Amino acid sequence: MVFACAVFMIMIYYSAILGWDGIYIILSFFKGWGADPNTFFTTTLLQSSETISGITTFIPLIAIAMLLGWVLIWFISHKDLEKGLGKVSKLLVPLLFIIMIFIVAFSLTLPGASIGLAELFSPDWSLLGNFNIWMAAFGQIIFSLSLGMSIAFTYASYTKNDADLITNTISIAVANCAFENFAALGVFSILGYMSLQSATPVAELVTQGTGLVFIAYPTVFNVLGTWAYVIGPAFFLTVYLAGLTSILSTVEPLSFSIQNKFNLTRSKTMTILCVIGAVISMMYATAFGGYLLGVVDTFINQIAILIAIVGECIVFAWIFKAEKLIDFLNKRSKSIKIGKWWLVIVKYILPIFITIVWIGGMIDVVNNGSPEQLIFTIITAAVLLIATLILTLAPAKNKDWTKADERV
Repeated sequence: MVFACAVFMIMIYYSAILGWDGIYIILSFFKGWGADPNTFFTTTLLQSSETISGITTFIPLIAIAMLLGWVLIWFISHKDLEKGLGKVSKLLVPLLFIIMIFIVAFSLTLPGASIGLAELFSPDWSLLGNFNIWMAAFGQIIFSLSLGMSIAFTYASYTKNDADLITNTISIAVANCAFENFAALGVFSILGYMSLQSATPVAELVTQGTGLVFIAYPTVFNVLGTWAYVIGPAFFLTVYLAGLTSILSTVEPLSFSIQNKFNLTRSKTMTILCVIGAVISMMYATAFGGYLLGVVDTFINQIAILIAIVGECIVFAWIFKAEKLIDFLNKRSKSIKIGKWWLVIVKYILPIFITIVWIGGMIDVVNNGSPEQLIFTIITAAVLLIATLILTLAPAKNKDWTKADERV
């Protein structure tokens, strides 16, 4: 249940960003963020406050946008995903790639683009000794590939019996990394343009990674001309769709676990999860929400997910014996084969390396983190553990719920 509770936290985290994006879909039709997207996002929209008193400042616009997102999540979760959202995804997700190609190409022509690219391609190698850098890097790749969140469990239900799992897995990893590096060219070109216009170093332009998309891309839309009124809405709409699919795929394994343990219907389970999620997510609809989201983002991406991956490696490789899968996977693969080298990585290299990075990163967080960040990190971890204990110790109404999981 610890993974289920962590996944629910991720689902709520997604919903906050989904709400922001929903607002930007509307704003993109008339560039409602104004001439300074950074100030609009942090000050006008989020009304950012780093003190706990900010939680008393409620922001109705964000709350409404988030609640609409939850209603949409609830509605879609009661429908056939493959016939509804699945068909839309096949159209809009490729559209996101096309839009990104256009944005990157245009961004490279902006004045000051070279400033941002120089920042991108001139790394500070000394930072490789900083555990926080490794934690952030692991968190990014794990999060972007949706590892450790049971999302693969959801998508596996749509996989054909003759699917080449090894080739598909490698293709997804390569495509993901290629797209992220390609998008980075556009993002850093935009940051270079912003740096030139404001005479501010690139590193000081955006302090919160979760809000980068709502600052960098509106900046380029402002100088794009009339095409921005087409590209902007299409871009934020596809990002919104990506967020929806992420939430829906994240909630499915959690929903499945609760259904089996408490003998509930899928419809009732999804209704309960959406209501609880909507209520808790209102914390992000306050002036303190932006700062809180940054703390939760750090906790999820750099603390919870990493230790979850270590736990999954141990369970998968040692308890369930990963070597049993080698012949099965190789028979299904037409070109790439795995062997003992794969077992060495899964059993030893990956969990040991991540554990070392996690311990070193935690020491850095304790030594260098702000008191507020440490307090909220501890509170978040405590809430996660308490919720896990409650769900785990709660009596199961379905006596065979563990066997149901094994059958799947």
